[in-house]
Amino acid sequence: MNTPIADFAAQYAASGAVRLHMPGHKGAPMLGCEPYDLTEIAGADELYAPEGIIAESEANAAALFGCRTLYSTEGSSLCIRAMLYLAMLHAAEQGRRPVIAAARNAHKTFLTAAALLDFSVRWLPQQAGEGYLSGSVTPQTLACLADDPPAALYLTSPDYLGNLCDIREAARFCHAHGILLLVDNAHGAYLRFLPESLHPCDLGADLCCDSAHKTLPVLTGGAYLHISDSAPELCRQRARSALALFGSTSPSYLILESLDRCNQYLSSGAAVRLRAFLHDADRLRGQLTAHGWVLCGDEPMKLTLSPKPFGYTGTELAEILQKERIYCEFADPDYLVLMPSPENTPEDLTHTGQVLCSIPQRSALTERPPRLPVPEQVMTPREAVFAPSETLPVTECAGRICADFAVSCPPAVPVVMCGERITAQAVRCMQYYGTETCTVVLETG
Repeated sequence: MNTPIADFAAQYAASGAVRLHMPGHKGAPMLGCEPYDLTEIAGADELYAPEGIIAESEANAAALFGCRTLYSTEGSSLCIRAMLYLAMLHAAEQGRRPVIAAARNAHKTFLTAAALLDFSVRWLPQQAGEGYLSGSVTPQTLACLADDPPAALYLTSPDYLGNLCDIREAARFCHAHGILLLVDNAHGAYLRFLPESLHPCDLGADLCCDSAHKTLPVLTGGAYLHISDSAPELCRQRARSALALFGSTSPSYLILESLDRCNQYLSSGAAVRLRAFLHDADRLRGQLTAHGWVLCGDEPMKLTLSPKPFGYTGTELAEILQKERIYCEFADPDYLVLMPSPENTPEDLTHTGQVLCSIPQRSALTERPPRLPVPEQVMTPREAVFAPSETLPVTECAGRICADFAVSCPPAVPVVMCGERITAQAVRCMQYYGTETCTVVLETG
């Protein structure tokens, strides 16, 4: 598969051109990549109105993913805002109320989009025993939407712990009830290239975003917005303008080149490499299980450890690994998430297995995370975000209304959403996960 964006950049870098355009480095290699870092000069095309090499490269990506595919150089965050904007356009066209149902493990970008677009959120009930990072959807959960269907259903799959929703069943329900299905597939771009695709668009999602950089060999910030054949024509027509509404007018050309190169990578035996890697990852998973580690999640490219039964917290285990030059993706008191990919060497996996299997088992830790709160929605996300606010120690926030997201990234999933009243139980949860301060709506009178 050709690489028109990368080829153009390489030719321009070798041409000796006088660069009387942005960026200011003029191709001087302070980092090494500057000769290829361009702006939208003649011949380089324009990301939000492509007619040349970017359009050609996106067509290559679309052929690989089997749906209309557009590039983002600002991660899935940009794609999430665009998806939700398209859902609101569709709702207006259909004369439907601007309501989106969502699982509570949504990335905070979903909430910022709610504040910007001023739609209402109907939070789905969590299943018994689920933590704040999980949001499984059962037939019973879906059935509760049938009497008053929202404009769209928004799901996060895979979640940060590697759990996959039943997208096929959700799509079947949504399409039967005239509901758009939007999926944050930021962690699952590679799912399209499994022996049997588990990509949301292949399972029936209407709109989907992938962070290419999370699981494919792409520079940080590279992402895709996918529009499936099942999506309303309005979504197909307005997808580009939806990205442009929220996106920078100075997209990174280096990220575009990386997305372009990835097309060639995916079309040149990536499925075979992925299959071989997953065999090695499964072997490591078996090795860890045999040593006594408890693993969870059903996504094949994540290794999520639940280390408390082995006698450690996730944060403690991350510190042990870091001393051996192994850096995890995420750790909290209950979990440690490792995200290897086919670009890791077999030696990487071997070293990781050796280190984890050299750790002695201790008495199980029995402390469980606090039960998640079911907060009262007092204000809309927009009202809360734009209200006067103050930041307080979290211990002083019980009874107050959350105005912003007291959450780090990763995982960027709030325990309490903006506009919800913070309960004493919510305070306990935020303390458990390391939140020290919270921004709350300023009380008047």
